[in-house]
Amino acid sequence: MKILVAVKRVIDYNVQIRVKEDGSGIVTDNVKMSTNPPDDNAIEEAVKIKEAGKASEIVAVSVGEEKAQETVRKALAVGADRGILVKVEGIIEPLAVSKILQKIVEKEKPDLVFMGKQAIDDDCNQTGQMLAALLNWPQATFASKIDVKDKSLEVIREIDEGLETIEVNVPAIVTCDLRLNEPRYASLPNIMKAKKKPIETINSSDLGVDTKPRIEQIKVEEPPKRKAGIKVASVEELVQKLKNEAKVI
Repeated sequence: MKILVAVKRVIDYNVQIRVKEDGSGIVTDNVKMSTNPPDDNAIEEAVKIKEAGKASEIVAVSVGEEKAQETVRKALAVGADRGILVKVEGIIEPLAVSKILQKIVEKEKPDLVFMGKQAIDDDCNQTGQMLAALLNWPQATFASKIDVKDKSLEVIREIDEGLETIEVNVPAIVTCDLRLNEPRYASLPNIMKAKKKPIETINSSDLGVDTKPRIEQIKVEEPPKRKAGIKVASVEELVQKLKNEAKVI
């Protein structure tokens, strides 16, 4: 069984996001970047499946600029066997990513495609669903537990009402929830080994995919700052303020 894992390079989740002065976007210069956290869960799950003897190869793929190679290299250090970087300059939207991944899937012919349930930079969570539609494959989204069987997967997924257990046939698309596992840290020996693992670089133009954005971002603004709270002298005063000022009761 071959597993293809999509990983995205984003601003590190510990970094305080700053908006550019002209409102054209967010500051990315000299900002720490890392792998999208749900994608870390996806690569960890793929490695666990391989360690259990149920997968023979893990291929990590990233779509983005040249620097995204760092993200692929991290996946290799965690346990992926080889990497693919599809080079795209500028903003790339989920539909274009899905079409690029479709081309990679058609070339690599994996049995499973893993990725994070969403991206923390733009909050998009459409890529997995779009890829499943393009390939006409079954999908298991927001997976919090995965059990690999002979020719199917039993997946427990997070839904509004709680947990749902489904079974999907292989090949399939799985988007991974943060509750799926605890991603491991790459050890120094594995980081050194990852430098010797192959990364294939492909230009998006060679795949025949139009990556031109379909949505124009007009302006980015910081949310309004919260006002300081107040102390009330009694429960009665609290109720009055909630009723007359906040109008929540």
